[in-house]
Amino acid sequence: MDVRWEEAGWERLTGRAGRRRLPVWDCTVGLVVGDESVLLIDPGSSVREGARVRAEAERLTGRSVTHIAFTHGHFDHVLGASAFAGVEVFGAVGLAGLLASGREELRADAVRHGLAEEEAAEAVDLLVLPGHPVSGEWTLELGGVQVLLANVGPGHTGHDLAVFVPGERETVFCGDLVEESGEPLAGPDAVPRQWPAALDRLLSLGGEDALYVPGHGAVVGAEFVRAQRATLAARSGVS
Repeated sequence: MDVRWEEAGWERLTGRAGRRRLPVWDCTVGLVVGDESVLLIDPGSSVREGARVRAEAERLTGRSVTHIAFTHGHFDHVLGASAFAGVEVFGAVGLAGLLASGREELRADAVRHGLAEEEAAEAVDLLVLPGHPVSGEWTLELGGVQVLLANVGPGHTGHDLAVFVPGERETVFCGDLVEESGEPLAGPDAVPRQWPAALDRLLSLGGEDALYVPGHGAVVGAEFVRAQRATLAARSGVS
């Protein structure tokens, strides 16, 4: 593993991809480094946290982040995006409208989970909406690596996006469709009866040998994803 990544608190997963588990909510930020462009997956929970992630990513890559992918619209996965100037932002189709109309709900949710009132208000005021809606699959060319953005939901939310990175092992950034550090959280915007099908789609695209990167927790394998799928199916009464 590249020592520079370790020293910065990042985990290098493959030659092109790595991630960082942020403090407080243990939210995963993903990083994919192409020859020409740099993709960040879920930029953190506030402007301050996003700025810290941006500085670390720039130190690691020697370049600016050019693209951001939102795996879904919860505050801890989107509110850091305003710290990145001029980036192209991707999200599942419909997410931009949901975020635009739900600013107050997003702010209240952030505060309810412990983000300071001032930070939550600032981040929501500066909220960045995804300008590239992904309705099916979108191949993103970063230079030397083609990343697949796939709208695999609904499940954890109504707008779940996964990121598939080829390499010596396929790396799948799952967002909160998969959680390792606790039981998968089904909030009011979850679609429980369709969540197992979203995990089937993850497994189909990622394959048996892929690294599956949860939105929270340690990297897992296909067996873990299948076990979580079985738990969710039993909970929601689907096969």
